[in-house]
Amino acid sequence: MFPRPRFRLFPALACLLLAGCGSTGGNRLAGAAGSQPPLAAAVRLEDGTPVGQRKWANGSTPDGGRGQAVGRLACALPGSAYRYVHLSIFQDGRQLAVPAGIGVVAPSQPLQTGCVYPLHTDDASGKIRIDASTAAPTLGQFFAVWGQALSPSGVADLGGGAVAAYLNDGGALVRYGGDPSAIELKPGREITLAVGAPPAAIPAYRWSDPPPLAPAPIVLHEQALGVTNWPQGATIAGGRGQPVDGLPCGHMSEDYHVHTHLAIFKDGKMLTVPAHIGTPGTCNYPIHTHNPSGELHVEAPSVRHFTLGQFFDIWGQPLSAANIAGITSEPVKVYIGDNGDLRQYIGNPADIALTSHRSITIQIGSPPDEIPVYVWDTGK
Repeated sequence: MFPRPRFRLFPALACLLLAGCGSTGGNRLAGAAGSQPPLAAAVRLEDGTPVGQRKWANGSTPDGGRGQAVGRLACALPGSAYRYVHLSIFQDGRQLAVPAGIGVVAPSQPLQTGCVYPLHTDDASGKIRIDASTAAPTLGQFFAVWGQALSPSGVADLGGGAVAAYLNDGGALVRYGGDPSAIELKPGREITLAVGAPPAAIPAYRWSDPPPLAPAPIVLHEQALGVTNWPQGATIAGGRGQPVDGLPCGHMSEDYHVHTHLAIFKDGKMLTVPAHIGTPGTCNYPIHTHNPSGELHVEAPSVRHFTLGQFFDIWGQPLSAANIAGITSEPVKVYIGDNGDLRQYIGNPADIALTSHRSITIQIGSPPDEIPVYVWDTGK
């Protein structure tokens, strides 16, 4: 047995030797117990839930990512796998919402599919989505895509002096002592930026994830998916040739032609979305189905915003958080998938945009074991 050494490490020396309190992987960590707000008890966070008070408009600013390259980040189709961090911003103890749609570029006539940056937000929950193929992303890159400033002396357009940054990695809270733009966006990390008076506590979250994506994709090729629950075509209340929601039934140009997939599950079992909705025989509505695969065709002379609610109105079926095509009195959850970017949608499902290669999964009752992934038989 070795004799117990008769010396003790001073706190600062112990920190350096045992905990590596200096620069680690580009991160400068500082602070000690009592010198920072405490970490609050973790609360459940669902995708789509707004967190904080709204201050900034959705999307990137004119100085941010609008389709051009931002540094080494290109705007492209969504990736196949994503990681996540959470960002909270406080001003004088008041939490502000991180806007939805940062780094998301809507479809245009030259680019019918639209594009997203490898760092982007889909909602105002504060959750930043990171394409898993992005090497060593930083908070400064996300702010560059947003088009807002970030430095030790300021966050976006907030006044109030120096910025305090806190990192929560699995319940271990530290204060970051360097330039916040250099903070690494490590998977699962929760970042809090505070300007002015500090918050009473640093927020923490328990993220609620959707069911896993299916490992084997479904190749869409006009096949019937699910079990029959509704007859083919529109109902009496739906589109039979008359305008619906301002959408005419006619023979329109297909200059804008994209596809979205709709899947409806009840107690884990997929129900077939009927064929020939929006195609009454003498004309076609801009949104319609040809077959029972769940593939929605969106066709128009030029790019415009179409929604799931318009499709249900053409179908002649109700759509709300409490009524899915006549199925009521059961809990409903809605998931949106843009390639590997899958998240829960909270809000009116009728407002969901029908964009290229988007998959919309409506869950009624108990959840499915997994969310389907599709391989599109068409390039649009």
